[in-house]
Amino acid sequence: MFTGLSAFPLTPMSESGIDEQAYARLVSRLASAGVDSIGALGSTGSYAYLSREQRARAARIAIEAAEETPVIVGIGALRTSQVLALAEDAQKAGASAVLLAPMTYQPLTEDEVFGLYEDITRELSVPLCVYDNPGTTHVHFTDELHARIAALPQVAAIKIPPVPDDAAAAKERVQALRALVPDTVAIGVSGDWTAATGLTAGCETWYSVVGGLFPRTALALTRAAQGGDAAQATALSERLEPLWKMFRHHGSLRVMSCAASHLGLAAETNLPLPLHGLAPDTRDRLVTVLDGLNLGASS
Repeated sequence: MFTGLSAFPLTPMSESGIDEQAYARLVSRLASAGVDSIGALGSTGSYAYLSREQRARAARIAIEAAEETPVIVGIGALRTSQVLALAEDAQKAGASAVLLAPMTYQPLTEDEVFGLYEDITRELSVPLCVYDNPGTTHVHFTDELHARIAALPQVAAIKIPPVPDDAAAAKERVQALRALVPDTVAIGVSGDWTAATGLTAGCETWYSVVGGLFPRTALALTRAAQGGDAAQATALSERLEPLWKMFRHHGSLRVMSCAASHLGLAAETNLPLPLHGLAPDTRDRLVTVLDGLNLGASS
C-alpha cells in the first residue's frame, strides 16, 4: 500500500454538497487503471472544506468504488477530538490506512505536533501516514520530529514535500531522513514535478495529484522508476513540464479541477467556495497543454 503510485482524486462538489456520482466515477477509474493505492480526502480532495458527515460519506463512497484497491483516508482537522472522530469514521468505512496532516490556526510547537500523533495512534487499528505539507499547514517538520513520530505504533509511512531538483541533493535528502526512521516506515514524495527525482532517490511512493486524473500516465512514470530506469522516468516527467509549470504557477488543485471539467469528469463548478477555478484565458492555455500532451479521459 505504501509503495508505487498513490493517486489522489478531486472530491467534486458544489455548495449543496459532494457530487457523489462524479466522485465515485473518478475513484473507479483509478482502481481500473491499477494504481497501487487511492488517497481519498487529501488536499486535492478538499478535505478541510467538508463537514464530518460529508467526509464520512466521501470515505464510504471511495472505498466502495475502489473495490480491492487500498484507500488511504485523510483525517486532518484543527482539534485532536475532531481527528479522533474522523479516524473512527474512516476505520468504520473500511479504510486501509489514514493520512494525517497537523492542521493549525495557532502555530504548533514540535511537542504539540508529536502529541497529536501520539494521541491518534494510541486509538488507531489501521496504519497511519504522516502528511508533511508545510505549504498548506505551515507546520515545518524537522527530521528529528519525524523520527520521534515514526517510532509511534501504527505509523507506517511519511509523505514528504518536494525533494530538490538536483538528483544528488534529492538522494542526500531522502537518505538523511531514512537514517532516522525505522525501515518499517515507508518514505514517499509529493510535488508531482519532483516525483521522478524522488522515486529514483529512494522514495518508495509517489503521492500524486496528476495520478488522480491521469492514472495511466502517472503509472508509466512510476513503473519506470521502480524498475530502475531513471532515464525513462526523468524523460516522462520532462515531457509533462508544461503541466508541471501550470501546477507551480496556479496550484495543482485548480489545474486538476479545470482539467476534470474539461474532460467531462466533473461539473464546471467543482470546488468549494471561496475557491475558484482557473480564469478563462488560463483555462484555454491548460486545454492547449492537455491536447499537446495527449492527456485525455483514457490517460
